[in-house]
Amino acid sequence: MRADARRNYARLVTEARTVFAAHGADASLEDIARRAGVGIGTLYRHFPNRQTLLSAVFEDAVGDLLARSRELLDASEPCTALVTWLREMVRHAGEYRGLSRALMTMSTDTTSTLASRCGDPIREAGGALLTRAQQSTAVRQDITITDLLQLTHAIALAAEESPTDPTLADRLLTLTLKGLKPT
Repeated sequence: MRADARRNYARLVTEARTVFAAHGADASLEDIARRAGVGIGTLYRHFPNRQTLLSAVFEDAVGDLLARSRELLDASEPCTALVTWLREMVRHAGEYRGLSRALMTMSTDTTSTLASRCGDPIREAGGALLTRAQQSTAVRQDITITDLLQLTHAIALAAEESPTDPTLADRLLTLTLKGLKPT
């Protein structure tokens, strides 16, 4: 890709993240193009349909979560690191109205390309944080990363359905986390 095309692509993804977070997954593609300073034709050259743009935004957000998991992997308190990452998972999942359902599906659907590109690395990153927390005996051994991802996505979805209660996601996650401790 030429340098200007790379810049346009990056601006489109950045603006799409902002617009989708503010207006949901059905936000205007024309608005995204305008905010990125390009024409709608440029948007469609990079992203032939809404799904490809959503996928790019999703992958960009997943990249942030993966980077954060790497930062937390060496934390002195493995359980705190896991909890911090799970809170960020809920926040990211809730950031894009309409994408929580896609996240929920992605955590179990390993057949799609997007699921493989995003889900596998997320499961691996979260699994590493979970393993450290389990090795420190702060987290039960029978918990799996799939369990935790399903719970975080369900919490984000529940919060999305209750937009008038801004503290719901954190309350539900706190309640869930109490079940992680060994008995």
